[in-house]
Amino acid sequence: MIEAGIIGGTGYTGLELIRLLLAHPEVHISIVTSRRQKGQQVSDVNPYLAPFISLAYDDVDPREIADRSDVVFVAVPHGSAMTYVPRLLENGVRVIDLSADYRLKRADFERIYQLEHTDKEERNAVYGLPELHPEVAQAGLVANPGCYPTGAILAVAPLVRAGLVERVLFDSKSGISGAGESPSEKSHFPNLAENIIPYQITAHRHVAEMRQELRIPVGFTPHVIPAIRGILTTAHVFLKAGVSKTAEAIEQLYTEFYADQRFIRLRSGVPTLGAVRGTNFCDLSFAIEEGSDRIVVISTIDNLVKGGSGQAIQNMNLMFGLDEAAGLWFPGLVP
Repeated sequence: MIEAGIIGGTGYTGLELIRLLLAHPEVHISIVTSRRQKGQQVSDVNPYLAPFISLAYDDVDPREIADRSDVVFVAVPHGSAMTYVPRLLENGVRVIDLSADYRLKRADFERIYQLEHTDKEERNAVYGLPELHPEVAQAGLVANPGCYPTGAILAVAPLVRAGLVERVLFDSKSGISGAGESPSEKSHFPNLAENIIPYQITAHRHVAEMRQELRIPVGFTPHVIPAIRGILTTAHVFLKAGVSKTAEAIEQLYTEFYADQRFIRLRSGVPTLGAVRGTNFCDLSFAIEEGSDRIVVISTIDNLVKGGSGQAIQNMNLMFGLDEAAGLWFPGLVP
């Protein structure tokens, strides 16, 4: 049985980790931390988790967390994970970080997040998108991707890896849970209901992950929609000059590229948020614009599962030699 610790167990990603890990056949949750809720029962603070967990929130030194765990999920705000990760690694535990602290090169992180990266060691974290980075299986530190980059990168990776793409523009619509539990102007019900709000229109920090992974020119505009979960991404893919592909060729490209990937579903119709809600699936479809250099690819994910905690567990499964789908193989929530 794998002993799993969770640092930061009161936010949406931490709570989703608890919910999913409680049903995992090979995992026992050894510790859940929260400074604010220290000493309180996790199920008292979050009644929906009763009677499945009997732990109280704790607040202890990273060394003790490592001593009690085989793997530690770090689900804290950007800039905070780097205060835990070095000490966890020094004490021999494997780490999956759900913040942005180890996703980018240090200089890029400091420029984009406007924070000093205090961990000066070269950690060689593996970017935890397992469909593209199977080396997570050997990793000691996995940097779990952002939710927007997950849906965006998976949408176009087959085309990019085939060398067909000149540039891509991503337009993403996200449920409000992607903004975290703290209320804001965008999440205030009267502002968001029957509305759609674009934000950080040309400078969202997640675009750095997309550019780092895809290595082509990328544009990205996110929007918040009046939904709780899910991200629908429309990728406008512009092909290189002289490239011409039929629908049959593109379908074969995607089918072969994702042939062994259990959480990628290729759809004949338009993917919907409802079909992936609560799951670790990424649904994909495409359409070719006749007489143009544009292919439109649609992807849908649940931002808290495949875009966050579910993907972290998928990475953990690979790191410990388990079935990749252990604890994650279930259908969506409909309606």
